[in-house]
Amino acid sequence: MAARPVLRAAVRTARNQPLASTYSSNSRCIATKPRNFCTSTQFLRPGTTSPGSNNGSPRTTHFGFQDGLSESEKTDRVAGVFHSVADSYDRMNDLMSFGWHRIWKDHFVSSLNPGYSSSIPPAPQRVLDVAGGTGDIAFRMLHQSHVVNANPNIHITISDINPSMLAVGKQRSLSLPAAQQATLSFLEADATQLPSTILPNSLDLYTVAFGIRNFANIPAALAEAYRVLKPGGVFACLEFSKVRNPVFDAIYKRWSFSAIPLIGQLVAGDRDSYQYLVESIERFPSQDEFRGLIEDAGFVVGGDGFEDLTNGIAAIHKGMKPLQ
Repeated sequence: MAARPVLRAAVRTARNQPLASTYSSNSRCIATKPRNFCTSTQFLRPGTTSPGSNNGSPRTTHFGFQDGLSESEKTDRVAGVFHSVADSYDRMNDLMSFGWHRIWKDHFVSSLNPGYSSSIPPAPQRVLDVAGGTGDIAFRMLHQSHVVNANPNIHITISDINPSMLAVGKQRSLSLPAAQQATLSFLEADATQLPSTILPNSLDLYTVAFGIRNFANIPAALAEAYRVLKPGGVFACLEFSKVRNPVFDAIYKRWSFSAIPLIGQLVAGDRDSYQYLVESIERFPSQDEFRGLIEDAGFVVGGDGFEDLTNGIAAIHKGMKPLQ
């Protein structure tokens, strides 16, 4: 595809340039072949600018292990990745996680229990599933609401910045029962600046699964989630995280950096895209750091604010918009 040469050039540039200095405490080196990559989690709390920049200057972000990109540049490069992997995305998820992503997604949706209502008739619910192009989470939520909770009074909007991913979801949605298709819509949108058609204080639930680490500006996306949720509404995120056990972490890193790009090359004919995806996981904030970003956006979290899955390979984060 046309996006692949651009992406490969970006990845090669990242390999040949030294990493810029970063400003997170979560910094460490990963032993890989043929060289060592020193990695760090780089992010900004709301209202701050990148180091060394003047207030009002464009903020910079990273693309995998490459630092110093503008937010628009990262958005374009991430778009190239997901245009490239859209057709093989679900098959690759199965291969990369040995099918565990399905278990994590099932648990994520069950923990949210969309469609449940103590009132008769059930109260209507409005849900926005962000970065949900292929429909994995939205289709599970529809089943939970319509079938498990016997509540068809729900509307789910699947939002994604990438039309190729949305096209996959639209095609897959044709196999859903007609009643579920009628309560589903699709929206091409940037999560950091949602369209005005999504009104403030209008949603009961905002979900994002395995997508927020690719956003050019995570605090801006969290601020948008806060804006569009009703008081009492829930922000819920399923994302790759930090493994707690050092021995398991070493094994996991070896698998991630060696096997996953190779599988991408053999199955999807695209090593570079999956190399980026592995690097994006490594650069994402730790569980505690991401909880801090959620709290900074104004959400209230309960307990630890997150639930580790499979020893921290992934984690579920939840926050509630305070009642006013």
